[in-house]
Amino acid sequence: MTGTTFFSDMVQTITERGRKLWSFTPRAERLPSGIAGLESLCESLLSSRGEASGMALAAEILQQWSRLGDEEQRAFMQLLYDRFGPDSKRLDAAIEAYRAAPTSRAVLELHQAAEPRRQELIRRLNLAPSGISTLVRMRERLLSLKADTPDLESVDADFAHLFASWFNRGFLMLRPIDWSTPAHILEKIIRYEAVHEIGNWDELRRRLAPADRRCFAFFHPQLADDPLIFVEVALTKSIPESISDVLDETRAPIRAQDARTAVFYSISNCQAGLRGISFGNFLIKQVVEDLRRDHSRLDTFVTLSPVPGFSGWLTRERRKENSEILSAADRATLAALDDAEWASDPAVSAAVKAVLMPAAAAYFLQGRTADGRPIDPVARFHLGNGARLERMNFLGDTSSRAMRQAHGLMVNYLYKLDDIETNHEAFAQRNEIVAAPAVRKLLRGLAAAKGANKDKQPHDDKADSKEFSS
Repeated sequence: MTGTTFFSDMVQTITERGRKLWSFTPRAERLPSGIAGLESLCESLLSSRGEASGMALAAEILQQWSRLGDEEQRAFMQLLYDRFGPDSKRLDAAIEAYRAAPTSRAVLELHQAAEPRRQELIRRLNLAPSGISTLVRMRERLLSLKADTPDLESVDADFAHLFASWFNRGFLMLRPIDWSTPAHILEKIIRYEAVHEIGNWDELRRRLAPADRRCFAFFHPQLADDPLIFVEVALTKSIPESISDVLDETRAPIRAQDARTAVFYSISNCQAGLRGISFGNFLIKQVVEDLRRDHSRLDTFVTLSPVPGFSGWLTRERRKENSEILSAADRATLAALDDAEWASDPAVSAAVKAVLMPAAAAYFLQGRTADGRPIDPVARFHLGNGARLERMNFLGDTSSRAMRQAHGLMVNYLYKLDDIETNHEAFAQRNEIVAAPAVRKLLRGLAAAKGANKDKQPHDDKADSKEFSS
């Protein structure tokens, strides 16, 4: 922290000297106002050669951007697309040179000419004090604009390209979060929790203070007091089936040395502007290593995960007259889901479970996006990390949000250390979902109930021979 503070102070000092050298006040009077003035400042920054003046210009641009209204910020993003793309004349010349003689030098010039000018602009804006935090907020605004402004996709690609380097795992710091962590960081843990809401400080204490609870977060050196992502961990004796097993405020904590299982029950991304920048997989693997080092008796590492897309998928299947998943009788049974109190009736709950669990197996093992990946976003994350779909838990979370998003369904993904790389390769190379036999049995039961002659898995039956016991 001391080194980070010293560097930040040095950058601030250089920037202030640059302001004096650049003499912004009289210059500002000669610049046009609004977006036109920002364009002029951006052009000046790209042509600047002085370090101090460059930092000062970057700081001025970011401060002016932060003061813009919504429509002006939209106009600024459009400006980045319209005026700060590749230098077309240089690119045309590079293309012709490569066609004439495809040498390594021609390839290099083509590569450099094709880079949009805004990439270098963003790099230089990052020189400003707290530049990276403002750029993260800038991308957050950009992400909100992309849906109705397709041109901005290319601008976002430039931000994402640079962020992938700046937030590389090598730059990130893993820090434990506990009850002794400074309050201003703990406040952010409460605010950023995205899976299981933390209602107050007492609830946060129950998640951090007991001997069988852990929390870890990734930080960036330039965002030292603002976590990027954090994971909450419960140390238990066995794999939990419901979130109430983990968060029950009346539970009796166990000694950490008595635990055999580490349960990752909440993973929260903190910065909306870093969406799509992957470091969650590194977080889990690093935390597993740290826990194994400190607690040698731990031999099982699992998640207790939400299923945010299941309810929407099931609703679409229920509306199909010729669903391959649900029969007319199944749809009649699942009509009970439209009653908010269905889970409180044991008979209704049992009937729903008999239909819903095989359907859930189809959701995970057969549901696919247009590009062939699993339809569930949480599944894509954990399966891509090399986990196995271990168990589906009926009514694992009966909170209002979980009932709305997943009819209470939760899932355990198993991180079996000896198999992580094999599972990852199967998923990455063949979109193959490694699942426990009990999950596949539900799918086979669904197929048999419909008179199917073969298992409708996304790959052949040889997959069963690759399954691993836990």
